[in-house]
Amino acid sequence: MDFAAIFPFAPEVGYIGLTLVSFFGSLIPFVPLPSFLLLATMSVGEQFDLHMLAIISAVTATAAKVIVFTVSYGGRKIIGEKSRKRMRPFERLVKRYGAGAAFFAAATPMPDDLIYVPLGLAKYNPKRFFVATLTGKLVLSYSIVFISHYMGLSLVEPFLEEVKDVTTIYIGIIVFAAIMTTIVILLLRLDWQRIMGKFAPWTLDENNKDND
Repeated sequence: MDFAAIFPFAPEVGYIGLTLVSFFGSLIPFVPLPSFLLLATMSVGEQFDLHMLAIISAVTATAAKVIVFTVSYGGRKIIGEKSRKRMRPFERLVKRYGAGAAFFAAATPMPDDLIYVPLGLAKYNPKRFFVATLTGKLVLSYSIVFISHYMGLSLVEPFLEEVKDVTTIYIGIIVFAAIMTTIVILLLRLDWQRIMGKFAPWTLDENNKDND
């Protein structure tokens, strides 16, 4: 199977199509893969401007992640006081390293919502989050664009050789998203006071400067 089977409409959708796929693909937690593949597909050849592709992908993905962050930011109101107390050490940890964590998550293909949801719950600085995420997304998007343009899709296509039905790929994406969502829920239920007490005892200090 090649990329033409996954995105047979890639040449026709143009920048608007990339905008929609990148935004909604990034808005739905843990399923950025379709937008990465479309960006790589459109980067091959000379039909599209490489800078436009990278910037559109980065800006729309960042906009979607800001929504995820904002929802998480307000979502901690529905968390019980017992859970909030258990999570405070983790909140102090992500606040201290928030910008670096947000940049790393944005600049790599990792499931970045594993970082963004806790940052929102910890009420991390929204401006710093935006700058770090946008910068990281630009790095990732330009990397995908230039690698795909100058090296083609040969780095990824070997992984698709054994795939006979494109439906298998999308089922795999859905399963992966469900697994990652479960992991986030489990992370939020951990006893972070006990964990941080062993590895980062400074997070237990109620008078810590990172506290609200």
